[in-house]
Amino acid sequence: MKSYNHIDEFSGVKNAVVTTGTFDGVHLGHLEIIRMMRVLADACGGETVLLTFFPHPRMVLFPERKQLLLTTIAEKTELLEKAGVAHLIIHPFTREFSMLTSHDFIAEILVKKLHTKKLVIGHDHHFGKDREGSFFQLKSSGAIYGFEVEEIPVIMSQKINISSTQIRNALMSGNVELAAQYLGYDYKLGGTVVKGRMAGRSIDFPTANISVSDVFKIVPADGVYAVKVKRGKEEMKGMMNIGMRPTVNGKERTLEVNIFDFNGDLYGETLILEFVKRMRDEVKFDGLSSLKSQLEKDRALAKEILQ
Repeated sequence: MKSYNHIDEFSGVKNAVVTTGTFDGVHLGHLEIIRMMRVLADACGGETVLLTFFPHPRMVLFPERKQLLLTTIAEKTELLEKAGVAHLIIHPFTREFSMLTSHDFIAEILVKKLHTKKLVIGHDHHFGKDREGSFFQLKSSGAIYGFEVEEIPVIMSQKINISSTQIRNALMSGNVELAAQYLGYDYKLGGTVVKGRMAGRSIDFPTANISVSDVFKIVPADGVYAVKVKRGKEEMKGMMNIGMRPTVNGKERTLEVNIFDFNGDLYGETLILEFVKRMRDEVKFDGLSSLKSQLEKDRALAKEILQ
């Protein structure tokens, strides 16, 4: 896959099969769009071109709202490459860019910059200033400028429209299983191991304290989770607590992972956590002895889940 950091870096390809959007999470709905792009590209001897943006448009248009994301740029790039995208353009989204009318977006971006032969869009796709552009405008413009438009029907799961918003809501409520069902993979969170209070060592449950690498990434709801832990190419298993650690009078939200059958030094290393299942709420116990007893039960359950 070839990547470009600005649309001006892209010089065009023969028979470009194009899509545009934020593609946060690269979920099952996104994958269906890319699958259709590849089918069309193979049929016409063309290449797939995906135009996405960073920052996320909502970060620019609504800076007062904290927009959290499912994927970092690196994660999104990796997922899109795995999905088979040939050309990925990550264009800077600015206030100026947001002022492009739908007509100008079609004429200047889709036609002049991308040389679109075929355009594939998701259900209810809107674009341009104030999201005024629609599928019907694209169809009529395609007849004028010489490109075809294919709309992918809405992808449903349990009668719910799969969308990045639905996945974010699932994670914020701790439902990592539902998020995985919509994403097509377990939700991932990367971070660096930092020093903590080491209270877990005193009860034989040492934990690695995680400082999340990207401030825009969603951290799932507080609670205890069964997780897979990736350290480079090594994959381990563990359980993770997200929350305030009320039993030890914690003052700030932390992310701590107890890695099974591991006692090495991880300070300064980067770990990737894959959330498999939320096991319970975070609870305040009478003391460390009661906490240890519960953690033993949690560990047994997590091992069963991760088997």
